[in-house]
Amino acid sequence: MAYENIVYQVEEGIATITFNRPKALNALNAALLDEFSRALDEIAADENIRVLVLTGAGDKSFVAGADINELATFNSLTAKNFSQKGHAIIARLQGLPIVVIAAVNGFALGGGTEIAIACDFIYASENAKFGQPEINLGLIPGFGGTQRLPRLIGPNLAKELVFTGKMISAAEAEKIGLVNRVLPAEQLMDEVMKTAAEIAFRGRASLRAAKQAINHGLNTDLATGIHIEVDAFGLCYGSSDSKEGTSAFLEKRKPKFKGSLKD
Repeated sequence: MAYENIVYQVEEGIATITFNRPKALNALNAALLDEFSRALDEIAADENIRVLVLTGAGDKSFVAGADINELATFNSLTAKNFSQKGHAIIARLQGLPIVVIAAVNGFALGGGTEIAIACDFIYASENAKFGQPEINLGLIPGFGGTQRLPRLIGPNLAKELVFTGKMISAAEAEKIGLVNRVLPAEQLMDEVMKTAAEIAFRGRASLRAAKQAINHGLNTDLATGIHIEVDAFGLCYGSSDSKEGTSAFLEKRKPKFKGSLKD
């Protein structure tokens, strides 16, 4: 499928979506969101994909928020529809049963931060910047910033970022737990792909079970979360990968995981 606003690639079980509007700092408009949605459909339908990496074209921006030229045309109804559309796409991103890594290579503002924090974790280049600047436009975050950000870094820090609209550096983002690793720009994608390949080697069923147990457990109390883990642990034994993994360990060889999400 041809795309104009993103670049979509798959290699050795790792899919990469590159937001590709570098002249607009990869800002989100309706056309890009539609293409992003279609690419997620392709990924969800491809049993061979084990990891998804998101990044931005160029060396300045991951996603610099929503396209202000498009925002300026909205009224209350079209703004609500745009927000709902973004939420639906980001919810599908977060709900993918595979691992999703954000490789933030520059500005991740507004919707850029909101997409990144819906991923399973974030690696950032040293020149990356994060922020929710919507307050400067007389608006609030519309793609999950008021909800996911407090759950990730705590309500007080999230309120400070949302209320002030300030940008923070990659180093500060790492300090507050928003980012896992900060790397020199020239090393970012190599390190992301190295981690992606390490994860892609693991069994699909166990990766799915681990991701779902963590995500679902975060929205419950500890006792309920433990029940989720126990059920997921048991279900892992329905996959051929559990037998392969234990056999490989006992036979002192590397496992060859070939299980399916449908196991």
